[in-house]
Amino acid sequence: MKKIMVGVVMAILVAGLVQAAESNEEKQAVAAAEAWLQLVDGGQYAESWDEAATIFKGAITREQWEQALRNVRSPLGKLVNRNLLGAKYVTELPGAPDGQYVVIQYKTDYENKQGIVETITPMLDKDQTWRVSGYYIK
Repeated sequence: MKKIMVGVVMAILVAGLVQAAESNEEKQAVAAAEAWLQLVDGGQYAESWDEAATIFKGAITREQWEQALRNVRSPLGKLVNRNLLGAKYVTELPGAPDGQYVVIQYKTDYENKQGIVETITPMLDKDQTWRVSGYYIK
């Protein structure tokens, strides 16, 4: 499970996510995260890796990512509901290079488990596109 947390999610930032996305960066990052989550929710794990940030791809291989998601997501069943809890724009994260990140949290219900907190961390990648650099399910 910790392998999925590609080094950019911190509990300190998660605690501060109480309001919905407000800045332009946050809105763009949330849109990118939600598009990426559609791939994951649809079982398109390889494609989600393809669309992830460069730093993400450097931390886990495509095959490792597919296997990790199969192991974690399959037992949960289908997505029932996902609600945005908040998003926070930051430029520094412990253990990650300085950059532009948005730490996003959702409260998510699946068929077999409710009240899961998903933390997704998009970053502004080298091509100036918001791409997911971290994903953690708790």
